[in-house]
Amino acid sequence: MTTITHLSQLDLDKHYTYADYLTWQLKEKIELIKGKILAMSPAPTRFHQDISQNTNRVLDRFFYQKPCRVYTAPFDVRLYNPKKEIETVVQPDLCVVCDLSKLDEKGCLGAPDLVVEILSPSNSKKEMSIKFDLYQEALVREYWIINPNEGTLLIYALKDGVFVGERPYVRGENHTAHSVNFPELSFDVDLLFQ
Repeated sequence: MTTITHLSQLDLDKHYTYADYLTWQLKEKIELIKGKILAMSPAPTRFHQDISQNTNRVLDRFFYQKPCRVYTAPFDVRLYNPKKEIETVVQPDLCVVCDLSKLDEKGCLGAPDLVVEILSPSNSKKEMSIKFDLYQEALVREYWIINPNEGTLLIYALKDGVFVGERPYVRGENHTAHSVNFPELSFDVDLLFQ
């Protein structure tokens, strides 16, 4: 059997499983969404990294010594399909897992409680549509989308199986953002974009 080391060796129209994903030794970063391969963006910009670090700092301070864990990419989140098969593996920029039984040495098996995605020009469509639907279907309790170019934070919380959006938080408008599912988690939005 040939070792898969390059994305070009795979048929992007084929349906793959987590078992397949584990055998690959790709140089490229990918995600597996409902059995389909999606290439991830190249290395993020410095501003993207700054926002990720700032957001991690906010989350880490809040969740420190609480029964939840904060993880940053690369960190595999494996999601089940309705047949209880794993055909989705994503790597959110940040995620919070409060049900520690979902954690193993490979990452998280099941939906995190909070997922944060930071948009980049090459992944905006994926984060805004494909992953929005995916996280909603997987019953992620809260989903944050940060847009570095527009300086916005969108927070969606799951209500009756559907994401409901809060008013957008905008850099420079002296907004204090509040988590819906973790009400004590509040912070100045401008901190994310420093």
